[in-house]
Amino acid sequence: MQFKAKREEIPWYPSVDFEQCTGCQTCYKFCSHGVYEWNQAESRPIVAHPYECIVGCTGCYPQCSSEAIHFPPLSILRQYRG
Repeated sequence: MQFKAKREEIPWYPSVDFEQCTGCQTCYKFCSHGVYEWNQAESRPIVAHPYECIVGCTGCYPQCSSEAIHFPPLSILRQYRG
């Protein structure tokens, strides 16, 4: 997909619902782009590098058995297409 905006202008990245997160590390281990870092003190993932997330990717979402990973709706990407 081609986008007319710079990556840092496209608000596409996951968020973690810490109320639902079980600390299983699945998202952290799954993402090969380095979006997540593991917060050892709190035993939970943090979205430390959001703009490393590939625009439109939701690969970590189905990996999360506690459904704690969320993304914006795909429809927001329409305004950024080239």
